Amino acid sequence: MKLYMFACAALAFSVAGCGGGSSQDAAPKEEGVGEAAHADDGKVTLTQEQIASAGIQLGRPVVGGSGTLELPAIVEGDPQGTQVVSAAIGGRVVALDRHLGQSVGRGQILAVIESREAALLKGEVEASRARLALANANLAREQRLFAQRVSPEQDLIAARTAAAEARIAYRQAQGQISAAGVGGGGLNRLGITAPISGQVIARSVVLGQTVDANAELYRIADLSSVSLALSLQPADAGRVKPGSSVAVTAAGRSATARVTFVSPALDPQTRLVPVMATLDNRGGQWRVGEPVTASVQLNGEGSDSAVRVPSTAIQTVAGRSVIFVRTGAGFQAVPVTLGDNAGGTVIVRSGLKGNEQIATVNSFTLKAELGKGEAAHED
Repeated sequence: MKLYMFACAALAFSVAGCGGGSSQDAAPKEEGVGEAAHADDGKVTLTQEQIASAGIQLGRPVVGGSGTLELPAIVEGDPQGTQVVSAAIGGRVVALDRHLGQSVGRGQILAVIESREAALLKGEVEASRARLALANANLAREQRLFAQRVSPEQDLIAARTAAAEARIAYRQAQGQISAAGVGGGGLNRLGITAPISGQVIARSVVLGQTVDANAELYRIADLSSVSLALSLQPADAGRVKPGSSVAVTAAGRSATARVTFVSPALDPQTRLVPVMATLDNRGGQWRVGEPVTASVQLNGEGSDSAVRVPSTAIQTVAGRSVIFVRTGAGFQAVPVTLGDNAGGTVIVRSGLKGNEQIATVNSFTLKAELGKGEAAHED
């Protein structure tokens, strides 16, 4: 008798759980993507209308390459193409022939300095030239007399020695004045010339100013090529090598640079890795000091068959990373093994072939539906 009553009670509970009772009709409906949506074993069933209403966007993985890293950068002058023009002697600036922004050619006079030291240098050049001329004349006379057997060989050797010494002294005087500048139009004036061709990017003096020796007058840069200053995390720097491509973008402009230097040491202040890239600027469209956006091509993990997905497509379910793959009835949560992330994308080491259609935006909605289905299944 007791067994019969227990069986009847179990039958009644089963009927009520199947929706036969009026109490279930009165229970409020659980909110979700839609009434027709349900989840089971990682599957989320959704109609096309429900997918659209939930704002779920679809896309396909990117196959090939190892990703990019997008970060801010600053345009700098090429360190090899920037030079400081200084005065080798002190004096008063009496002429400034170039101004900011103007182009100059190598050897062109930029400024003229008037000083007593310039007069001494030029005077020494003239004196040494006169001594050399006299020594050469004496040598020619001794050579003639020796050939006529009038003068002894000892006098000829002395004349040759004197001519050689005078020639050395003259070259030294010329070297001193060349190091200081070139002729500036007067005995006490020297012209300061441009060491390279380029553009004047800084001028530190004004007309009439008295300057000391080695004082900076100008700064010239060859801006046909500029540099990009980047800072990478140590983990990312290991995947950037000289020659790596860098896509540079700014307002209405874009170009491609190449990495030329990856520092072997961290910056002591930022604890980041300094990186330099070279950018062609023969068109003059990039300015020194300008902030730009740089997308660095990463090497290392991921070959031509690497599969990359947007980071927004990754969800965590039951402690595992999953991607929701589109199926005929909705979506399937596919467990994946992830690699490095860069520039908003993540490398998928395993779990995807690369030709699937996946949820890329609002995939968290599918995670929520999957959680509701698992909770209902447990109940």
